[in-house]
Parts: sequence; structure tokens; C-alpha cells
Amino acid sequence: YSYYVFAFSVGYSAVALNHVIDFKEKKQEIVKPISLSELFPSLPIVQGTSKRIKVLTRLTLVVSDPSHCNLLRSTSANIRLFDIIAVFPKTEKLFHIACTTLDVDLVCINVTEKLPFYFRRPPVNMAIDRGICFELLYAPAIKDSTMRRYTVSNALSLMQICKGKNIVISSAAERPLELRGPYDVANLGLLFGLSENEAKAAVSTNCRATILHGETRKSACGVVYTVKKPRKVEEEETTLPSKKLKLKL
Repeated sequence: YSYYVFAFSVGYSAVALNHVIDFKEKKQEIVKPISLSELFPSLPIVQGTSKRIKVLTRLTLVVSDPSHCNLLRSTSANIRLFDIIAVFPKTEKLFHIACTTLDVDLVCINVTEKLPFYFRRPPVNMAIDRGICFELLYAPAIKDSTMRRYTVSNALSLMQICKGKNIVISSAAERPLELRGPYDVANLGLLFGLSENEAKAAVSTNCRATILHGETRKSACGVVYTVKKPRKVEEEETTLPSKKLKLKL
């Protein structure tokens, strides 16, 4: 509980509880997400606002064989209960499948070791067109200098193909000391090859887009997100009622 309170105290308004399943391990099954009422007696208020924080549920599937993807293609009742579905492909073939056919919200990029394959433009572009984001983690780079080198190297390889589009930077932190504020994370994005605007989007608008993508997947229909557009001065002038002229006889 203290970890999430610390997350909101540094500026975050939403956090995802991640449930990881690695199919290499035996007796792995997807269970229902933990009820938030069991974890949080009362949700804290976001710093500087009067709103309660938002806690999401996330499922991450580590796949190393094409057969592992069959579970995502099936209509599992427990899968639909999670707000965000992420897949961590271990091979180039699985990365291609995740980008082109799987109904997921995030594709995780390995940052703890050298990638065994090169990113290719067709699957990456298809994932972007489908609204899927690519996730980069920064906590491993804080823990170890070797993983820091792999994180930067793998991130730069991805940026050469995706051009900074649909990137989400998250922590995967296990302790509060491994967590950084949104502005610090945006600065880390500059090391990954992102521009200033792309780095800000990686911790804000792209994260919101991932949540909306998950809502669309769960509803099987769609989600409409409206933004009020300010009217231009010229439009306001043309729409003003004209004054009637009074003729004196």
C-alpha cells in the first residue's frame, strides 16, 4: 500500500497492478484479478487534485512458443476481467505474431539482455496502425549498469523503426526506491532516442491511449473519447446574429 501512495505522491494519477504469467514455468493459469477493496481500504487522493487515484489490473504473458498465444486467441472469461493485456515475446516470430494478430494492448520489449532479433518495419507499423503500444522499462537500468546498457541499446534499435510512435515507458518497480517521477521518466526517454514531445507522450497520452485500447478490447465495440475544441474567433464572428436595421419613414 505504501508503494502506491508514494507513486501518487510524486505525480501519478493511475497505477496498474501487474500479474505476470511465464508459460515456461509449470502449473501456470490465469486467475481472476485481486479485488481492489481487499488491497486498499480507501484510495488516496491524487496530489494537487480532489480526485481519487485510479488502480488498474494488468495481465502480462511471457510467451516463448507459438502455442502459448492460443490462450490469447481464446475467449477466456478471466482474461476479459483485466484492464490491460500485455505480451512479452521472446522470439522474432512471436514478436511478429504479437504485432499483427494478437488482441493485446502492449508489446513488451526486453531490456535486460541483448535482443536475439532485429526489429522490422512491417510488424511494427502494423502494431502502430492497430493502436498497440510498445513498452520500455526503466527500473532494470537503475539496478545494474549492464542492464542499463542493454536498455538504451534495445530502445535505440526500436526507435529507428517506430520513429518514437506508440511508446510507453513504465517502471516495473518492486520497491519505492526504484520509482521515478513523471518528469524524471520523460528525461530518461531522451536517452532512449525520443524527442521531448515523444518522451512526454510516453508517460501521459500514450498511457491513456493504452487504457482506452483496453476498454475497447473488453467491450468488443469501441470507446469514444471526446475533446472540446476551442472555437476560432472568425467562426464566432460569422455565427453572431446580425442586427436588424430600423427604417424611419
